[in-house]
Amino acid sequence: MKLPASAPPHPKPLPEGERGSYARRSYRWLRVLLIAVVALALIAVLLDRIFPLQLPAPDTGSTVVLARDGTPLRAFADSDGVWRYPITAKQVSPLYLQALLTYEDQWFYRHPGVNPYALLRGVFGALRHGHVVSGGSTLTMQVARIITPIPHTVPGKLVQIFRALQLEAHLSKAQILDLYLNHAPFGGPIQGVEAASWAYLGKPASRLSHAEAALLAVLPQSPSLLRPDRHPDAARRARDKVLKRMRDKGLWSDAQLRDADMEPVVARSLRAPLDAALLAERLHQQQPQARRIVTTIDANLQRAVEDRVSDYLSRLPSRTSAAVLVVDNATLEARVYVGTAAFADPSRLGHVDMVRAQRSPGSTLKPFLYGLALDDGLITSQSLLVDAPQDFGGYKPSNFDDAFNGPVSVADALQRSLNVPAVDVLDHVGTNRFVARLANGGVDLSLPQGAQPNLSIILGGASTRLENLVGAYTAFANGGVAGAPRYLPDAPRQARRLLSPGAAWIIRDILSTNPADVEGAPLEGTISQHDTVAWKTGTSYGYRDAWAIGVTDRWTIGVWIGRPDGTPSPGQYGAVTSLPLMFAVVDMLPNGGDHVHAAQPATVRQVDICWPLGGLAAHTPPVLCRKQRKAWALDGAIPPTFAERDVTAWSSGLVIVRVDAKGRRLSATCHGKSEHTMQIARWPALATPWLSVDDAAQAALPPLAPGCAPDSLDVANPIRIVGLSQGTRLRQAPNSTQPLHVTLQALGASGDVQWLLDGRLQGSSLGDAKMQLNLPQPGDHRITALTRNGAFAQLAVYVEKS
Repeated sequence: MKLPASAPPHPKPLPEGERGSYARRSYRWLRVLLIAVVALALIAVLLDRIFPLQLPAPDTGSTVVLARDGTPLRAFADSDGVWRYPITAKQVSPLYLQALLTYEDQWFYRHPGVNPYALLRGVFGALRHGHVVSGGSTLTMQVARIITPIPHTVPGKLVQIFRALQLEAHLSKAQILDLYLNHAPFGGPIQGVEAASWAYLGKPASRLSHAEAALLAVLPQSPSLLRPDRHPDAARRARDKVLKRMRDKGLWSDAQLRDADMEPVVARSLRAPLDAALLAERLHQQQPQARRIVTTIDANLQRAVEDRVSDYLSRLPSRTSAAVLVVDNATLEARVYVGTAAFADPSRLGHVDMVRAQRSPGSTLKPFLYGLALDDGLITSQSLLVDAPQDFGGYKPSNFDDAFNGPVSVADALQRSLNVPAVDVLDHVGTNRFVARLANGGVDLSLPQGAQPNLSIILGGASTRLENLVGAYTAFANGGVAGAPRYLPDAPRQARRLLSPGAAWIIRDILSTNPADVEGAPLEGTISQHDTVAWKTGTSYGYRDAWAIGVTDRWTIGVWIGRPDGTPSPGQYGAVTSLPLMFAVVDMLPNGGDHVHAAQPATVRQVDICWPLGGLAAHTPPVLCRKQRKAWALDGAIPPTFAERDVTAWSSGLVIVRVDAKGRRLSATCHGKSEHTMQIARWPALATPWLSVDDAAQAALPPLAPGCAPDSLDVANPIRIVGLSQGTRLRQAPNSTQPLHVTLQALGASGDVQWLLDGRLQGSSLGDAKMQLNLPQPGDHRITALTRNGAFAQLAVYVEKS
């Protein structure tokens, strides 16, 4: 059959010999190609073994300590001085990743580490223009140069290509991208986008704007010349180039570009963050291998309090430092940790962390003592105590201002931080038991070497830490359960019972109604503004430590001020120095929160008690109830007033005597007409100098009937002051610069005699030895001589102006 003329002819078959020759040639080329591929693979494996890839170890580099929201508090550079904050691509703003990959390497996820087209474009561009116009490096090649020093030469480019291929062979694209994000240079000691974002912009890389993302995407191209803190104009031009590329690619809109273009390039001074510096150092020392340490600190609040402390300390004497700790009562997490007033300031010993330094607590332990006494049933909130010169086995405490107040309530003694009543209560509670109870609540007291717990610990005769005190004070907001402050979110909660819920509630109520005048500091305006704060101040011996600790529904705040070297700061004490700063910090704290003040416990009830006996008013005859007080009682306990220590010296409390028809006292072997018994409510002997005339008369014993032998009730023999007469008017000699002084004796006294001027202790004498007193101020003065057994004498004098 004849084919159509338009049909193509059949190909002419090759001769048999030629067909064999063609097949042999194809096979040879295929074999050569296969051998070449295998050889290249073997060479690549061999080179990979000979020149192994040196990746940064995952556990090396700088350490960053972060606030609870991720804000860096302090960066610790690595051994090369580099600041690097570890981060992954998932933690970076998508805008930054978009700008980076579009501008630097849009084929990143498609090429094997090298982009031939980009390389050829770079070569031809260099030949055409005489200099490098486009480097042709992929992001992987940039990572290769970042992690391994490679010279900018043709052989160096070949090495860079080899290293890029190695990276692609060993790592995933995500791992390569993370290496870039963490190690790209951004100028100075800054490496990685997260460190750069915080250093230049003061924000995390997760919250970048379009303009900021573009700036950080281009900055590693020439970090020295484009640093926004040094060359803002050059940085802006480079940024705008990236923005234009993003618009031209259709990735960012014209509106977004206009908004971004309006943003100025303003960078902060390049510095590592130094907030909560000493806490960061503390945690870094505890976790030296950790690269990211997340704390419980509130970054904004921390900076605000640090600024307030710095401003406040500028008005105090040189070398003074301060510490502030703020704890959330509900979680025990610390939100503010100021360990020093000026970090790294040698004049203030700014390297010393005063939050955990051992210091004398002054009077800050007194609330726990009175709370424990409440739990023991020894006192109510209004039990009668005596603030007068007392001798506790050779220990003779005095008050902060050397003044004494006579009969006071427990609440008064705690609010006014009176020393003698506190020592009296501690003597009844027991020092060893008190120290053990504090230790169980997290307050470990450190005593001088070889010393045993003694009565002085309640006045600061031991040492402890601010963080221990703050943790213990949280008990007043947490139903008596104290807890150690937590600095890490995953730190275990350490909470132990310190007081019963009732005792904690009563003590907090007392401390939240503090008077406006405490330790001599007038605070009326300040107190009225903070009537929801329960607070206590303290001052250690020699004005070395000034404390103020406050408790609100949500927060516990501790403030210490002093000199870290332990030298005195005369005139600086808790109420006048630390308390105003504590209230200032309270004003800065956010209000509210889920943790609210607990309701009055069922174990607490308000009762009316009577002085001087201490019993319920409802059960006390009116003649024996000289003063009535509303008191908080715990578990129904209504304890009597403490008995006198020297029972032979005075019969305090309820005394029952026999009297005759004329009301004269009858001793044991004495009898009279119409004799009957009489009840007398006697005040503690040492309180008698402060009693009113009426109270003293009501508490006085009836005189002995004629012929009756003396009884033990008259042991306290009367004494008399000689050297001045009642009502004497004195005048200093004209032109004299010496203070007016008088010499007195207490006739009839035996043992120690305490001399007081207007309630303030001036000194002591033995028996009827002479005592010299200075009368420096014009006006009325009251002089008191008081013996240990309660015998006393008083006289009033007047000093005229010269």
